[in-house]
Amino acid sequence: MLEFRDISLSDKSRAERALRQSDFRGCEYSFANNLAWRRLADTKLTFFDGFYLLCAFNGAAHPYFTFPAGCGDIHALLREMRIFAEHNGFPLTIGGVTDVQLRFFEESFPGMFTAEYDRDGSDYIYNSSDLIDLPGKKYHSKRNHLAKFNELGCEFSLISEKDFDDCIVFLTNTYNNNADHIDDSFVAEQFALNTYFSYFGELGLQGGILRCDGQIIAVTIGEPVSSDTYCVHIEKADTSFNGVYAGINNCFARHCMSNYRFVNREEDLGLDGLRKAKSSYHPAFLLDKYIVTFL
Repeated sequence: MLEFRDISLSDKSRAERALRQSDFRGCEYSFANNLAWRRLADTKLTFFDGFYLLCAFNGAAHPYFTFPAGCGDIHALLREMRIFAEHNGFPLTIGGVTDVQLRFFEESFPGMFTAEYDRDGSDYIYNSSDLIDLPGKKYHSKRNHLAKFNELGCEFSLISEKDFDDCIVFLTNTYNNNADHIDDSFVAEQFALNTYFSYFGELGLQGGILRCDGQIIAVTIGEPVSSDTYCVHIEKADTSFNGVYAGINNCFARHCMSNYRFVNREEDLGLDGLRKAKSSYHPAFLLDKYIVTFL
């Protein structure tokens, strides 16, 4: 039977080998994300032949898997996943299933599962050239925001180790000033940020900061998630500075994303403010995701 354990940094090379083989664009397929956010849903891992498999043991209703990354006998692994689920008293449920993966299930297991569209968990995918150039009429307002930002005379730089402490202080203050209350997701996010900076180099992360008069006013972190897609994990800014989000978004795109066709800015979690902000940058498409539950 499958045996799951805590995710650790030592799993990186084996996990990333499987992730590269699958080359999925979803934000779930970042080992840095998996390590950083493992506390949110008590996510653990296992390896099966050439596959890297995650299971969130503190799901909304019951534990659920992420569609496996890697290569090998996927049918054998799915059988093991079903045995594990049934032995532990929950239905085999797989989240983050894309259209391509859903077609695989429809062809391989017709009539044996239900699929629920997960709009809140679907990723926003943009053309990198759009975020860099802000072309055409639809980006007129974004160019205006960027022009106002440029008037501030801020300095952009890529994050280096000497910036870590300042970034952590800025992010901590940002969350403390905006948090109405402390809940599990707030604590998990603080843990994720600490993980990103604790293992920044080891995880192969990149980041950018904006400073105004020497003080940090925005921080962002990302990394390539597939051969053609760059993923932005964190983007936080002090909105008392006019156009600051447009500024950090554009600067980071120009410095780190030009070699990738797409940019994944992750999901909106069903939050109206996030949905409006992410939609305003006109995604090339949503990476639709489904929750598949076997009957």
